Amino acid sequence: MRLGLGSYAYRWSIGIKDQVPANPKTPFDLLDAAQALGLDLIQYADNMPLDRLSPEELERLAATAREKGITLEVGTQCFNAEEVSRYLGICRVIGSKIMRVALDAADAEMPVSELAQQLRPLVEDAKSAGIRIAIENHFNYPSPRMVELLDTVNDPALGVCLDVANSICAKEWPEETIAMLAPYTINLHLKDYVIEPDPYGVGFRIRGVPLGEGRADIPWILDQLAHCPDDMSVIVEHWLPLGATLEETIAQEQPWLERTVAAARNYLNGR
Repeated sequence: MRLGLGSYAYRWSIGIKDQVPANPKTPFDLLDAAQALGLDLIQYADNMPLDRLSPEELERLAATAREKGITLEVGTQCFNAEEVSRYLGICRVIGSKIMRVALDAADAEMPVSELAQQLRPLVEDAKSAGIRIAIENHFNYPSPRMVELLDTVNDPALGVCLDVANSICAKEWPEETIAMLAPYTINLHLKDYVIEPDPYGVGFRIRGVPLGEGRADIPWILDQLAHCPDDMSVIVEHWLPLGATLEETIAQEQPWLERTVAAARNYLNGR
């Protein structure tokens, strides 16, 4: 498996919603960050949308990545035909063989047959360009419905970007999610989490921790994916919560990421 950097590892340094730093990280900054971490793969997700780059900037990003020996992957948020077509064009420019997309609450309301009908021409377009579409199990799209959708489309150019923790929000424990989606996985997002009881016994909360420091059973997860190709990308992310200030939170991102990358290397060593 090939270890890579996900742009959500720099969620706070890039900026999200109302939390935007004075000098947000750019796609070019992520190339330098990946190189410094010794990683040769980056997946730019929807928090760093590459369609905002000019054609010249996109060409320069691709050229710089080639110079550094870094492979690029892209991600977007929805299955809007116009957006998917735009991102397939970006994939061609930067040489991405994976386009990660996410289904969410509104998609869960759509009949699977209707969603599959919308997907088929997009999958055909991707396949003609040598690109595979990886649907991430996002917060509110249940995995049984994802399996139904994948079986309905039934095309090897469509698979799963398996996130090991997201589907807790969809009322699934990670072991359930992974067991259902592992056979369809073509891309992996690794992160870790803890479940902390409230000190007064009023419920509990789930929060992120660096990889290897929480409840995620990473060796077991990797065992379930032993059938996947040796070069499948494994993208590291983390759920660093927002602290007292944005600046304090940003200061923790790099140490969290370095611990996560070191742990991921240990888990993947020899596999």
